[in-house]
Amino acid sequence: MHTARTMLPLAAWPLADRQNIIGVFTDIDDTLTTDGAITPDALQALADLKAAGLHVVAITGRPVGWSEPFARLWPVDAIVAENGAVALIPVISSDDEHENSLFPRGNKHCLLSKIYLQDAVVRADHFVRMQAVAARILREVPGAQLATDTPGRETDIAIDHSEFSHLPPEAIAQAVHIMQSEGMTATVSSIHINGWFGEHNKWVGARWIVRERWGRDLDAESDRWAYVGDSTNDQVMFKVLANSVGVANVARFAPELTHRPRFITPAERGRGFAQAAQAVLAAQRP
Repeated sequence: MHTARTMLPLAAWPLADRQNIIGVFTDIDDTLTTDGAITPDALQALADLKAAGLHVVAITGRPVGWSEPFARLWPVDAIVAENGAVALIPVISSDDEHENSLFPRGNKHCLLSKIYLQDAVVRADHFVRMQAVAARILREVPGAQLATDTPGRETDIAIDHSEFSHLPPEAIAQAVHIMQSEGMTATVSSIHINGWFGEHNKWVGARWIVRERWGRDLDAESDRWAYVGDSTNDQVMFKVLANSVGVANVARFAPELTHRPRFITPAERGRGFAQAAQAVLAAQRP
């Protein structure tokens, strides 16, 4: 495991480490996206990574419902949503009865397989309990609002702190405290405060999807995967993966990060992701 006290410039990423990489995990909000939308250079970077034969997985605190169109349209192997609890895996089919011309993948068509880390009984129990916690937060934390993507959430709750409304640090801390006092895991992303029941997180989700998608053991090959992120809910990935990269806007969270990324890009958000991807691609052997 790697705890970075000082973030090194991206140019310091050793060539030998980059040559060894077989897959890239990435956060979405403020890593792939800029002002709420994926940038053309970030989208092209995803395509270039896939074209080079690398595995590409987005791992996000966003809900599974919100993630569905992106799992269809983006050149990724999977999107792991809700901080590791549910995954969407594109499935290519040429069966005419499944044709959906809105989401073409080459000359075939993309369906999605949705899988869950927890079983249906556990999810149903947790859902009821989470709604009670959300109601408490809305009552007790001044200015607290549910994230606008709440209808797409199945396994967690999210409070908006910087997407469409603003919460001061003390209100964010209060919401986190309430979640934790109710037995929930709580994290803070660049836009939301997320809470859920269970021990999973982005790292657990990464291990799970690598096993489910490819039958591989991520623990045994963690030095062969890179992660790109931007905020405090990414630090579990920064901690475990030595090939961890923060886009430049991660600097705003640096004082709060116990585990910082090993490297930092010159540019912020989508452009920074494109720079990280290019560093990986430049090292790939023909």
